[in-house]
Amino acid sequence: MCQMTFDQISLFALFIGVFAMLLWGRFRYDVIAFSALLIGVVLGVVPADDAFSGFGHPATLVVALVLIVSAGLVRSGAVYLITRTLVDSSRSLGAHIALMGGIGGVLSAFMNNVAALALLMPVDIQTAQKAGRAPGLSLMPLSFATILGGMATLIGTPPNIIIATFRADALGEPYRMFDFAPVGAVAAIAGLAFVATVGWRLIPQRADATGLGSEFQKYVAELTLPEGNDQIGKRVGELWETAEKADIAIIGLIREDRRLYGNARNNVLQAGDALVLEGSPEALDEFRTALSLAFSDERREELLTATGEGLDILEVVVPAESRLVGRSAQGVGLSWRQRALLMGISRKGTRIRSQVRRTSIEAGDILLLLVPKDTGPDVAEWIGGLTLADRGLTVTENSKTWLAIGLFGAAVLIASLGLLYLPVALGIVVVGYVLFKILPLQELYDHVEWPVVVLLGSMIPLGAALETSGGTLLISDGLVWLTDGWPAWAILTALMVVTMTLSDVLNNTATAIVAAPIGVQMARSLEVSPDPFLMAVAVAASAAFLTPIGHKNNTLVLGPGGYRFGDYWRMGLPLEILVIAVSIPAILIFWPL
Repeated sequence: MCQMTFDQISLFALFIGVFAMLLWGRFRYDVIAFSALLIGVVLGVVPADDAFSGFGHPATLVVALVLIVSAGLVRSGAVYLITRTLVDSSRSLGAHIALMGGIGGVLSAFMNNVAALALLMPVDIQTAQKAGRAPGLSLMPLSFATILGGMATLIGTPPNIIIATFRADALGEPYRMFDFAPVGAVAAIAGLAFVATVGWRLIPQRADATGLGSEFQKYVAELTLPEGNDQIGKRVGELWETAEKADIAIIGLIREDRRLYGNARNNVLQAGDALVLEGSPEALDEFRTALSLAFSDERREELLTATGEGLDILEVVVPAESRLVGRSAQGVGLSWRQRALLMGISRKGTRIRSQVRRTSIEAGDILLLLVPKDTGPDVAEWIGGLTLADRGLTVTENSKTWLAIGLFGAAVLIASLGLLYLPVALGIVVVGYVLFKILPLQELYDHVEWPVVVLLGSMIPLGAALETSGGTLLISDGLVWLTDGWPAWAILTALMVVTMTLSDVLNNTATAIVAAPIGVQMARSLEVSPDPFLMAVAVAASAAFLTPIGHKNNTLVLGPGGYRFGDYWRMGLPLEILVIAVSIPAILIFWPL
């Protein structure tokens, strides 16, 4: 056994310290990684000139750009286009999990899998509410499905991006968009089939695991049918199916400023009619997008959108001293004084019987307001109201759905054909989303998960230093020595098990950064192609199903699903075994040694 150098000892100590701190969980992972980088520079094991090279690394840039593009696809209504026609609360639980898992898997293949889960989680919770079941029965399967789907493409999950860059260093060329598909798709399909048929039955069922599904604030609101709308000429009752899918109740119709009797089910819709609705802000936006409805009449909507900078949704509690108490939004001139539109009122579970903008406001009411971008604080101050905590509510730009899909699809196609470098293609999409006002410029950087960027930017130089110092050679030699005489499939299995174990207790991005150079070095020691080893690391780094801390998606569903730390392994352990069992043959077939 060769004697270890000071650099190797220092770097191993740093990595062990990082892993221990991450497991302890006292400090956030980006602070831990950045501190380790600075210590490495002070010790001289990371060259000062390369200390911040990770922040300009292609992997870091792609992760940030993918999150921005994902936000643009949400804002444009592209995701509603898919989900609103497919989700049905009357399906059996197994069928629902199979469908939602399939949607989540496909979405996460073409956008960040964390963003894919963030999109679908509210849909899944609302579906569980309608079906009268605990969200915990379907949220964990949805989380696992989005993790599995991300394995199939380059941009589906950060570990794949990292593996691609290591391949460029090892063989001079990175993986392309769909190079992961032969192995990743096989693992994803097998995993989704297991989750939908057997896996969900292994989740512990608790009477109190109701999650957050009942906490959505509901408003009585109005949406208007503009000229040329496709719903004109239909009866109100024909919209009920769409309303039910969006979790909206149609409670009336306003025509020429008069509320028609009852819920107006048999009335034929005319241009200018306003539907009186009850639902959460998210559900109202989904329903508006599905039927291309307007917020108000043309004059008020022109006042609202005059600046062209986009809209914000504001939730304001009306205190007793507010200037609105005892007056209506129309009476106080809210639209022309503040260019704000009263979209809905929530009044302690009481349904509003009069026209919303003519309703006399009472102390304690919660108002749902549409305001021009960045004017919310001024409007709230003028009203004298108290804004609720920001829940990330946004207004869908449904008129730009196909433009957003077209820009993103073109970028994926061009990058897949090798005509343009992926970070450049995604960068062009981001610029296009801003220029066409699909995504407001003011929100551009809000959608970047900066702790992940700092984690990547800090760990990449440490990983490079470990390789330069010969540290990865020591680890790979140890694994080669342990597996000496084993067949190729057994060596790959050992590498996957080690990588998977790390990923279950660490961030999957950090695991990929550490394990990828080890895989390359093992291939060189065995004098075989690095591709099967890199593919094994890619799949294993993403397959974190045993704990809520191994992948951010698992963490996201922990609270809403009402789960405990020990619940994940029940479905996760057999799933990880299945992923290894189907991935090893696929790797040896599609990426031979």
